[in-house]
Amino acid sequence: MISGRISFTSLGSGSKGNATLVRAGKTLILIDCGFTLKEVTRRLQQQAVDPRDLTAVLVTHEHGDHIGGVGALCRRYNLPLFTTPGTRLSGRLGQLPDWRKIDPEHPFAVGDLEVWPVTVPHDAREPVQFILGNGVSRLGVLTDLGCITPHVIRHYRRCQGLILEANHDPDLLAQGPYPPSLKRRVAGDYGHLSNQQAADLLLQLDQKQLQHLVASHLSEQNNCPDLARQTLATSLNCTPDWVALAEQESGLGWRQLD
Repeated sequence: MISGRISFTSLGSGSKGNATLVRAGKTLILIDCGFTLKEVTRRLQQQAVDPRDLTAVLVTHEHGDHIGGVGALCRRYNLPLFTTPGTRLSGRLGQLPDWRKIDPEHPFAVGDLEVWPVTVPHDAREPVQFILGNGVSRLGVLTDLGCITPHVIRHYRRCQGLILEANHDPDLLAQGPYPPSLKRRVAGDYGHLSNQQAADLLLQLDQKQLQHLVASHLSEQNNCPDLARQTLATSLNCTPDWVALAEQESGLGWRQLD
């Protein structure tokens, strides 16, 4: 399956909403949509994309910052939606024109892309993250998981591009404004990756193949971009500015895999 290089961009990443675009050939996939229909349309247009150009929507899990605008977008533009049964059973999607079941760990094709759904530890009904490939390159999307497992390492070991959660700094989280129960949830094995956990994962991957690393899902209260970049850069033995950042408001410019 080789039809055009893989390119990708983020429409925004963080607790207020997440959405990632992946393109290969004539295929254009939106992963998650935590923005309203009006807002995601605006953000798509900023990336020179019309919602009618989308091939399909994939969803990782049912939390509002990932699923909030999915139902409205799919109904408005009659888009096929891929989710696990658990995510659909959350009841947060409403009526759908074309729902397609994801079987975790079973790859499937969407146009010119092959998609591997990878089970991850997160406090949702049946969460997955995704690896997308075209026969030459692989892009890993890995956010919203509380710990790194051998299963995750095995699947993400050989990606040329990686969008990786660096949600919080443990010290900032401990000193921050969240109530104790939320702090425990974020830092727990089914919460979100810290900067150091993300850095530890990078040490276990094939770094020679990595062309693009994007730090994503940063907490506005419990992290800061410079700290996240520096922590990840230390694992890669690179300068912090090589690590890209998917920001909440401005997202990320298009990147392409060779």
